[in-house]
Amino acid sequence: MDRESEDVLDAVGPRLRALRRERGITLADLAAVTGVSESTLSRLESGRRRATLELLLPLARMYDVPLDDLVGAPRTGDPRIHLKPVRRFGMVFVPLSRRPGGTQAFKMIIPARPRPLEPTPQTHEGFEWLYVLDGRLRLLLGERDLTLSPGEAAEFDTSLPHWLGSVDGGAVELLIVFGPQGTRAHLRTPPGEPPSPHG
Repeated sequence: MDRESEDVLDAVGPRLRALRRERGITLADLAAVTGVSESTLSRLESGRRRATLELLLPLARMYDVPLDDLVGAPRTGDPRIHLKPVRRFGMVFVPLSRRPGGTQAFKMIIPARPRPLEPTPQTHEGFEWLYVLDGRLRLLLGERDLTLSPGEAAEFDTSLPHWLGSVDGGAVELLIVFGPQGTRAHLRTPPGEPPSPHG
């Protein structure tokens, strides 16, 4: 047995003792419920008896905890997603997709300021789609100056000069999808042409 496995097993006894005391259960009570003798339980808690599956299963049932908790096994398959915000151009981008290249999705936050920033339109390759969650967004797109409120969306070719900011200096939150292949994320049809039923 390797050292790491021995360390894990050595920690089982103190963990069992702490759990029993936390629950206010005596060794005699535990023996009566689990069918494991009081002396075996005592040796198990003190480390004089090596933990086995046969001993740990009734204890896990008694304490109503996963077996992994009794042996201190690391969690696997953690379902939590750890989003790391990125600050750029005075705005906060929270990545919502992980696929490198292609379309990228972000929650974008334009922080509140005493005065709205002066527009600095940019151009780049690709296509962009956005949806306003909160606040009033100012979208400069070519010669157009648009105001979008919560629930409104826009999509545009990013080769047009464009700029996003706050209308009144208040915070704005939006969902944004962009990337070199962003056009594939949207159904776009020429004016007057009905959408294809297959998208």
